[in-house]
Amino acid sequence: MTNSCGIILLAAGSSGRLGKPKQLLKYKGKSLLQYLIDQAKDSSANCIVVVMGANAEVVLAVLQTDKIHMVQNNDWKEGMASSIRCGINEVQKINPAIDAAILMVCDQPFVTASLLNDLITTHRETGKSIVTSSYDNTAGPPALFHKSIFSELLQLKGDAGARSIVQKYANEVVTVSFPKGHIDIDTAADYKALQ
Repeated sequence: MTNSCGIILLAAGSSGRLGKPKQLLKYKGKSLLQYLIDQAKDSSANCIVVVMGANAEVVLAVLQTDKIHMVQNNDWKEGMASSIRCGINEVQKINPAIDAAILMVCDQPFVTASLLNDLITTHRETGKSIVTSSYDNTAGPPALFHKSIFSELLQLKGDAGARSIVQKYANEVVTVSFPKGHIDIDTAADYKALQ
């Protein structure tokens, strides 16, 4: 049962395949990262942590950071696992009583506040420890993890996300439909298609 849920927005990558910070791509009149921060702020989550890494100074210069907590991941080169660890540690520091956290990435333009709320509501209604988004016959982010899973998230290493944990606890997973979840921005062609 979740009374308080945090959101951890993973935005530390260097956007190597794109060649420029994807966090700053223009989307709906603002940067992609700002758009996703605003969706997180409009959700029913209690606290929002944005994990920065590569290009942090450039990205921070254009963000409105009221009501959110920014944290710098100095190990961002290791890959996504380091940002997950960084975010989980930060969210527990801000709110030691936190019950769950949603991991979301900074390159899924179709994430909405209502999707984030669906994850939270589904967790409350089912009592399942993990609620993932489902698209293209797969489960992926954004995904909610109950605090009972935090210790495992803190053990992740390298460029792997939390997929191994989702697979390990398959019987504790429930999904929420996110039809456009497969659309993420990794390359210039992806961005062009979005526009």
